[in-house]
This record gives sequence, C-alpha cells and structure tokens, in this order.
Amino acid sequence: MRVVRLWFDDGRLFIETAKKEVLSQPLRFYPRLAAATDAQRAGWKQSYGGLHWASIDEDISFESFRWGDDDPARLWHNPTARAAH
Repeated sequence: MRVVRLWFDDGRLFIETAKKEVLSQPLRFYPRLAAATDAQRAGWKQSYGGLHWASIDEDISFESFRWGDDDPARLWHNPTARAAH
C-alpha cells in the first residue's frame, strides 16, 4: 500500500492510498499520536508495513486500517477476531 495523503479530523487518522482508497481509524487507540503536536503528527514516514512517527515512537500497521473501529491491540492478540476482519 502506498499512502499519498494523511490527515487528522474529528479524532480520527485518515489516509488516502495511491488507489484513491480512503481509510481511517480512531485516534483513541494511539494516545501518543492523539496527544502529539501538529508538527509531530506531520513528521510521519511510510515504512514497508505501515506508518512511523519517529519523534513520538509510534507505529501503525496498514493492516490495522482494515479492522475498522475495533481495538487494534485486542485484534492483534486474538487471531480469531483478526481473521474475521
């Protein structure tokens, strides 16, 4: 997946992919990102499997954008719930 645009609105993180797909997830799952300044939020880089913010030590996988509003930590540790998404 290649992210061409990233933004924050109404307590959510949004991305737009090169295929024009818009995905989002709630910031409540990422307290460091939720508390970050605009400058810190703007300092993201794309990695092979997701997004990384070095200044706040935050990583978000592309896979987690497919989980909707479910808690990524719960799904990550529960393969059955993850498989349902």
